[in-house]
Amino acid sequence: MANPMSKSKIIAYMTEKVSTDEKPVSKKQVVAFFDELFKLAVKETRGAGKFVIPGIGRAVKAHRKARMGRNPATGEAIKIKAKTVVRLRAAKAFKDAALK
Repeated sequence: MANPMSKSKIIAYMTEKVSTDEKPVSKKQVVAFFDELFKLAVKETRGAGKFVIPGIGRAVKAHRKARMGRNPATGEAIKIKAKTVVRLRAAKAFKDAALK
């Protein structure tokens, strides 16, 4: 299995793909785009409870109920508290293309 791309490689790839002869895009602009996308995703997930990136998927805030679990070291039963988590759900188009 191949290693995933690093952040710097993703930035370089996107800079190359988005730039044109008439309108070059700098790496700083691509980094700023990803930073703003992250900030927007956090803001929307906190407020509305979900954030959608069309064609890729959505981040959804979900409530996980309290449950019983086991301490793996001792085997003792323990109570795990309820908490809110973020789930990332892939869009159908993304799943279909990635699993082809």
